[in-house]
Amino acid sequence: MSDSHNNTPTANVLIIHTGGTLGMASSDRGWVPKSGHLEFLLRNNTLFNGTGGVSPTTPTTSMGKRIDYTIIENEPLLDSSNVTPEHWRVLATQIVDNYDDYDGFVVLHGTDTMAYTASALSFMLKDLTKPVIFTGSQIPLARMRSDATNNLLGALTIAAHYPIPEVGIFFFNRLLRGNRTQKLDASGLRAFRSGNLPSLVTVGVEYTVHWPTILPMPAATEPILRNKFSPDVAVIRLVPGISTTNLHNAMLAPIRGVILETFGSGNAPDNQAAFTQVLKTAVERGVVIVNCTQCHRGRVNSDYAAGTALEALGIITAGDMTLEATYSKLSLLLGEGLSAEEIRIEMIRNIAGELTPEPQALRPPTLMKI
Repeated sequence: MSDSHNNTPTANVLIIHTGGTLGMASSDRGWVPKSGHLEFLLRNNTLFNGTGGVSPTTPTTSMGKRIDYTIIENEPLLDSSNVTPEHWRVLATQIVDNYDDYDGFVVLHGTDTMAYTASALSFMLKDLTKPVIFTGSQIPLARMRSDATNNLLGALTIAAHYPIPEVGIFFFNRLLRGNRTQKLDASGLRAFRSGNLPSLVTVGVEYTVHWPTILPMPAATEPILRNKFSPDVAVIRLVPGISTTNLHNAMLAPIRGVILETFGSGNAPDNQAAFTQVLKTAVERGVVIVNCTQCHRGRVNSDYAAGTALEALGIITAGDMTLEATYSKLSLLLGEGLSAEEIRIEMIRNIAGELTPEPQALRPPTLMKI
């Protein structure tokens, strides 16, 4: 569409503000979320409101467009440590409800659980055809030295100009696939990394879109919303000498799904009968157990006997999925009421670019009879 005043092409982007550091205001208690503060800051910043008008629009970008944007501010604004699957549902519904009116979407979110929310939305928005870009900052926009300006401008620009049919995280000059991303730095400005997939977009003097890495455009015109999650998922991180009693207790009802964070390429103790028996009993009871590596890079494989033993028990491999993607995917599949066998098949299927398939991953594991 075009700007009626000067014929400059425009793009429409919806910004959904959920909370987080980017839009915080200073108070006598420190930095806190404040309703209306972000919109005030953007209206009074020429980088985000080039005309100075009531309806904010950016100056003309290097690609020859101006970006008109609308801000929806969720209530209450949240520190992302308070975000739950119910907030994922609200957010995904907002995007679907406004889908036809905007060229792209930017979600402002706290950094601590951003990778979880971005992963969840990548599975919730089936057949997505428009960019949904998460961003935030380590330093509030209201401070003089802030990473918020570049992060928000970059996310807005990508959402407005490039038909990337993915949920992504834009941070520190890179767009990463949301369900391949993890927060690895609590205070550094390059807070996020994607260990097993290159960047989708890199920003220097120019925007460079790495199209071969980006998912193909689906044939559908609108996304299908999937929004049922099960809370009955436990995450258990293995440590040397882990107590089998604690392991057993962590898998008791109502737990229906367990993510086992294993060593290296998916290894766990294979010379401890009690450890093996706890896992075998849980699988036979119908608990879906997924083997996810603790490492940021690499994948779960069967190169070592200590990993093969888990697969033989009927434990599913997460491949090269992140913990965040594994958790949200398993919770969604359980919430949709699939059987344990159906979940085994879907967990190793590449649904939204979250994993790199292997030929042997196309078959569900066979239970070992012991």
